[in-house]
Amino acid sequence: MKKFKTIYILLCMGLLCTSCNDFLETKSPSVLSSETVFTTEAMTKSAIMGIYSTLISDNLYKGRIPCNWQGVSDIEFGRNESNSGEDGFPNYWCDIYESRCRWTDGFKLAELATTAIDGIRKSPLMETKADIMKAYLGEALVLRALAYFELVRYWGDVPFKEETSNSDLSNVYIGKVDRDIIYDGIISNLQEAIEYLPWMGNGEYTAERVTKGFAYGLLARVALFAGGYSVRDANEFSDANVEHLERIEELNGYYVGRRKDYLKYYDIAEKACATLIGNSDNPHQLDVDFGDIWKTVCHLDLNKYNENLFEVATGMSQNGDIGNLMGYSMGTNTKYTGGRGMGGNYSTSNAYYFYSFDPEDTRRDYSVYWGAYAHDNTNNIDRETIKGDPLNVCFNKWNFFWTTDEWRTMLKAATNRLGNGINWIIMRYSDVLLMYAEAANELYGPDYVDEIAGITPRQALEKVRERAFGTNSSKVKIKAVGKDDFFDAIVNERAWEFGGEAIRKMDLIRWGILDTKLDDMKRALCYMMDGTQNVTCFDKTYPVGSLPTMLYYTYYDEDSPSVISGEKAPNEFIDMSSDKINFYKELGTNPGGDGENAYQEVEWLSAKYQIDEKNPDDLGFLDGYVKVLKLGSGLMSTYDYSELYGTLKYGEYLRNRMATEKMGNGKCNYRHLFAIYNEDVYESKGLVTNSYGY
Repeated sequence: MKKFKTIYILLCMGLLCTSCNDFLETKSPSVLSSETVFTTEAMTKSAIMGIYSTLISDNLYKGRIPCNWQGVSDIEFGRNESNSGEDGFPNYWCDIYESRCRWTDGFKLAELATTAIDGIRKSPLMETKADIMKAYLGEALVLRALAYFELVRYWGDVPFKEETSNSDLSNVYIGKVDRDIIYDGIISNLQEAIEYLPWMGNGEYTAERVTKGFAYGLLARVALFAGGYSVRDANEFSDANVEHLERIEELNGYYVGRRKDYLKYYDIAEKACATLIGNSDNPHQLDVDFGDIWKTVCHLDLNKYNENLFEVATGMSQNGDIGNLMGYSMGTNTKYTGGRGMGGNYSTSNAYYFYSFDPEDTRRDYSVYWGAYAHDNTNNIDRETIKGDPLNVCFNKWNFFWTTDEWRTMLKAATNRLGNGINWIIMRYSDVLLMYAEAANELYGPDYVDEIAGITPRQALEKVRERAFGTNSSKVKIKAVGKDDFFDAIVNERAWEFGGEAIRKMDLIRWGILDTKLDDMKRALCYMMDGTQNVTCFDKTYPVGSLPTMLYYTYYDEDSPSVISGEKAPNEFIDMSSDKINFYKELGTNPGGDGENAYQEVEWLSAKYQIDEKNPDDLGFLDGYVKVLKLGSGLMSTYDYSELYGTLKYGEYLRNRMATEKMGNGKCNYRHLFAIYNEDVYESKGLVTNSYGY
């Protein structure tokens, strides 16, 4: 007999505190909301703005989702390979005793939005000021959809309700709901919201407010996840309507599957994207310059092309952890930063991602950047250096030198982390184009012409590539012929377009290829360090010996202006032009020779990971291999790298070392991202139970 398990929803609304006890001691705000808050336009607007403020909660978009939880994919690394504490999240080692994985803020967002939805529907203003109130209703519907979308992606099957909480708690203690039902509810909410919302540019509706364009885009994103793969619990819910991913072994009732009617959801996504793309009122387009997207958002300006469909608004000096915790690395105690740095290593990238790019792709140096600005103790000067660690490469989309003068001034005097006010971009228009390409290709193939969109999937993808390479570049065209080849092209393109934007890991999950892509990355990085094997990065293969073992670089000459001040700043910033530094060619010797004209030197890739002949007993170089192989190691129940060890120069050393490391969760494959926090179990008096092998 199937045991029906229930779960307690941690409500947090308005003046309500987050704990269970506080909730039980507080009168239900639903009566007050319906009777007072939504009877005037001004109070309704204030209530809606209050929902937006929840988006920058700790466990939502202030820092957790963009930085801490972004995780390990094939192009993104978490802080380290640890399987404990918060560092375990990126590696799928989710700990029920780790309080920083809580879902409280997600349910708070959902409850606040639900209260507004209920209050607006009942408001007398729906008769007298219908257009204004319906727009507010649309915003609340989308924000609730967004809340449940994040909850179901991170925790799987969760409590789901579309009514405000009753004072007697009769609808608070409810069971978990099958994700397929949740997704259908979210989709229905978004479809309704589209009818009410204005376009961006209408009055106060900027990228910091939910608009019709974002509702279309979120509908497409949700639909693709609804039709995608995820880990499922057959112990709790029937799998009669779900097809299993045969490649992933079922263990203990947990399996990876997707709805049998998944094409229905691809159709929803295709139509949503096509309708947005083909609408004459659509205000969104691609920014002509990929770099401008990031320079603009870092400077706290809105994109003039409306490429960003929705940004979570933050406040300078108050919040905004994105650039602080990841991005271009700025050291402390430099002439620019004072005692606080910027960038950090909460989420970084790697050499595998860097070498997956075509050198002519303009997105590469924004997405992945080897430079870091710090104090050079050897030369007693503040300047850029090349970080020679292939396992820790900056995301350059968030860069100190693009921030505002006001914030940089405050940073120099700051003693604690200072909010930079940089908005988190949840969706860009390039995502709409690529989602359209993916959905339409799955349904009809790469050269199908949607009458509403007016373009083929191939043309949509190539629009994105045109910005990356230039309109006249021969590299814009995609040679893929069939559905499968074109899908592979989409998988790659989405990686190059969205690195560091908390999209890749989730994409790989819904495609059911997270494990294979992680393995591809691990193999490539091990081969880079080993130096005896060809290295394959996406669609590119580098023959043995083609990648440098020593990198040489120099600085802009003394006549070059400072990046930040316009003043002359010799020997401060690395000259990244192709004739000064070459990441793809072994030069052999220092191009500047010895003496004052010599270039800076840094050991590169395989040169860093070899036995020191003078100290052959020092096996510290194996740490790099261990870090790579342990990344994401909580994803699968067991791991077997025997075949890989056999191809490596020091494979036997590595085999012995890895035998001492914790690998695999031992319970299920593709375990869900987060466990239910232990305190939630305790406070609910046993009504909460977790699943997914925890």
